[in-house]
Amino acid sequence: GLELSPCVGASSLGPAVPWRSGGPCKMKRVRTVFKPEQLERLEQEFLKQQYMVGTERVDLAATLHLTETQVKVWFQNRRIKWRKQSMEQKAAKLSQFGVIQPATADSTDIKDHEEDTVDVEL
Repeated sequence: GLELSPCVGASSLGPAVPWRSGGPCKMKRVRTVFKPEQLERLEQEFLKQQYMVGTERVDLAATLHLTETQVKVWFQNRRIKWRKQSMEQKAAKLSQFGVIQPATADSTDIKDHEEDTVDVEL
């Protein structure tokens, strides 16, 4: 199951972060800390293919002792990181030639990959 931290009240660090509304206790999801061996294997698989689906994802999750959702979210977040790095490299190359790159991402790129934007890690 999901690991949730105990009730979190307002503190000097800011307001509590609700995970699910509807109760007096506000829960915050605990971020998954992957083992180095898990990260190495996930990165190897990402180099082969950027999208892991179906039985491949189930098998990888079982092999790494993770949930299928954890693998799915890791791949989603890794694709976002990969795109950001690609855009930064492209901007750096263009700046070498004196071409000014706009600061915002291409809107069609964002629309095509909207389902990949995930802020929550399991």
